[in-house]
Amino acid sequence: QVQLVESGGDLVQAGGSLRLSCAASGTIVSINTMGWYRQAPGKQRELVATMSSGGIANYGDAVKVRFAISRDNAKNTVYLQMNSLKPEDTAVYYCNLNVPWRNRSYWGQGTQVTVSS
Repeated sequence: QVQLVESGGDLVQAGGSLRLSCAASGTIVSINTMGWYRQAPGKQRELVATMSSGGIANYGDAVKVRFAISRDNAKNTVYLQMNSLKPEDTAVYYCNLNVPWRNRSYWGQGTQVTVSS
């Protein structure tokens, strides 16, 4: 019922910036949490940032200050502004929409971010 489509992943040099977007479509409940997780090869998926529909943001420790999450509730879209990118940021970034009180969680297919030295 819910589809998430990410875009914006690219190859970028260290120190550069990138902006990811994720558009949700289908049957979307108005109260939810959307955000980003990432996974590098051989590593566990980790939190990047999330934001509730009320605007409460939560960031993973590795990306605090450098990354900024935002969302447009009217468009059911969440963004991730990534600045001062480092090679260790290289990963597949997955969009997530979570409705915990309904035990529902949806994932996008991911978008590749590669940061070169």
